[in-house]
Amino acid sequence: MTTTNQPATAAKARKSSSPLRTLLSNRMALFGLGLVLFFVLIALFAPVIAPGSPAKFAGAPNLAPSAEFPLGTTHLGKDVSKQTVWGARSSLLVGFGTAFFTTLVAIVIGMSAGYFRGLTDDLLTLLMNLFLVIPGLPLLMILSGYLKPGTATVIFVLTLTGWAFAARIVRSQTLMLREKDFVAAAKVSGDNDFRIIFHEVLPNMISILVGITISGVAYGISAATALSFLGLTDISEVTWGTNLYWAQNGNALLSGAWWTFIPAGLAVALVIFALSLINYAMDEVTNPRLRAEKDMQDVFKQQSRQSVRATPVVRRAH
Repeated sequence: MTTTNQPATAAKARKSSSPLRTLLSNRMALFGLGLVLFFVLIALFAPVIAPGSPAKFAGAPNLAPSAEFPLGTTHLGKDVSKQTVWGARSSLLVGFGTAFFTTLVAIVIGMSAGYFRGLTDDLLTLLMNLFLVIPGLPLLMILSGYLKPGTATVIFVLTLTGWAFAARIVRSQTLMLREKDFVAAAKVSGDNDFRIIFHEVLPNMISILVGITISGVAYGISAATALSFLGLTDISEVTWGTNLYWAQNGNALLSGAWWTFIPAGLAVALVIFALSLINYAMDEVTNPRLRAEKDMQDVFKQQSRQSVRATPVVRRAH
């Protein structure tokens, strides 16, 4: 039987397994990416998929799903399918906008605290802890009630209340990376602090920042939907949250008009579920223990294919 050089095979498996390849080879990640892309395309092509204004009255109130109205009508006679399609635009815009600004604030504050240390770290850490201990939902309700309703206001409020936890993660990673040899070598070579931060430390945190961004999208969509459902945003704007608000306002659950609230609720649940699958796959890429386990599984699979089968020996009967 032939023998296989396990260290060489393991090294070859690690070399051929890039983070992007690992992510794309994960079925859950592919399913999550496909589902998110599906909703993004719906939002982009909403005028083609559901032409016309979703705020216009389309028919009689509370019509059940039919050929004319695939998802029925609301208690105000509006087309639910149009509202669901157009609602994807505002909901996804708030989700991705919140994720972008939350990650940006986390990078600036978290990296500044972790890299410069000293008084800067103490003050910024105190600020992070202050926002972490403040109850999120009451603060969201207060800010939404006093600020002018609109998409920009929702993104601002969600960014203000959601950056602290991400900043703590960035700070801890920066504290670890600033002690690495390549950072010390950059200091010895005469690079300034900002060049070290953006050219040495930040590129080694890309995977962490991607995970923070994905979580930020899920947080933005779910929190914005909750605020709209409570009537704390512009209820005249068509979003998945306002669709739920108007369904609750029209006693859809009591009247049995399930088609007025299930589409929007299901859309929110599917998007957050897809983002969770992507985040789980990213953890497999960035977690050294999970990555090592996958590399060993690849080695064992390769060894099982290369193993030599024994030839059976048939004894002659006497």
